[in-house]
Amino acid sequence: MKKKIGFIGLGVMGKPMAKNLLKAGYSLIVYDIRPEPVKELIAAGAQQATSSRDVAEKSEVIITMLPNSPEVKEVVLGKDGVLEGARPGTILIDMSSIAPLVSKEVSAKAKEKSLQMLDAPVSGGEPKAIEGTLSIMVGGPAEVFEQVEEILKVMGSSAVLVGDIGSGNTTKLANQIIVALNIAAMSEAMVLATKAGVQPSKVYQAIRGGLAGSTVLDAKVPLALKRNFKPGFRIELHIKDLANALDTAHELGVPVPLASQVMEIMQALRVDGKAKDDHGGIIQFYEKLAKVQVTD
Repeated sequence: MKKKIGFIGLGVMGKPMAKNLLKAGYSLIVYDIRPEPVKELIAAGAQQATSSRDVAEKSEVIITMLPNSPEVKEVVLGKDGVLEGARPGTILIDMSSIAPLVSKEVSAKAKEKSLQMLDAPVSGGEPKAIEGTLSIMVGGPAEVFEQVEEILKVMGSSAVLVGDIGSGNTTKLANQIIVALNIAAMSEAMVLATKAGVQPSKVYQAIRGGLAGSTVLDAKVPLALKRNFKPGFRIELHIKDLANALDTAHELGVPVPLASQVMEIMQALRVDGKAKDDHGGIIQFYEKLAKVQVTD
């Protein structure tokens, strides 16, 4: 029999993830502070909860998909939060991208209430959330992961247990550094080609099958050429992830000079009013410097 799932956080990522669970036949109880996505999920067959505590009281597995560490702490540890309502043995899966130390802190509090927790952040942005093909990076006990692996694989094409609690978010930080640097490199290259008078769409087709080819290149160049910076993953959220990456790196004594540079590029775009653009919009920083626009 399929477990009853509670889902808290129906944003750009959470809403399609929750819809995929419904499509797979899971019984779903949902909560978000905004009424619009809740109404959409109710129309698709979910039940509505009145609070995070209410979700927890009615669920065997609770999934949270929230913006950052403070929101996760508030939803799980705060008044009318998950820990106030969850029964012993309930599994909490935090799929938010947060600081690894906060994952460990929340897990320790959950354990005091006899709850089991995984941190399971995702990569792939809104398109893969809609498709159910996210990459899911999981930290926590192997026996807990095995109990919910089937649920995770409804939302992702892969779900990999990478280590103890907090390891999922450490892996996500590594992922976000690589993605940010890839987008920045792609942006530099396409602006250079355009300024040199070479058609960027031809450059893309010429290099995508070689060593410079990447998932980032295939995902972001076609959108940039169409001037489509509608967010699949907003710059402001990547800033949040890089801030967590830099803090974690500094705590561990790991220099991250390239990540620091891309962070400042994103901060410049935020000042320019582009914080809600897709992170592929990093290319606009280079375009402004070179006084050229990359188009199809």
